Amino acid sequence: MTQDQTQLLAIRAQTLAQIQEVRSELKPTYWIDGQRVHWEQYVESLQRTVDWCDRKLIELEPYEVVSEGGS
Repeated sequence: MTQDQTQLLAIRAQTLAQIQEVRSELKPTYWIDGQRVHWEQYVESLQRTVDWCDRKLIELEPYEVVSEGGS
């Protein structure tokens, strides 16, 4: 496993933990860095981060190209 994969997995795990925390303690709004954010929007933002990590992890997986030559 590469360092990039390890970092992406850590980000993904931390983000999933944040989603779980937010959903277990539903609040109408959050204050993040001085900005007011509704919890639904915050969860959507966190889910986009998880989705991004998933896409990047797939990109880092080895792949095989099958081709055929002709004459």
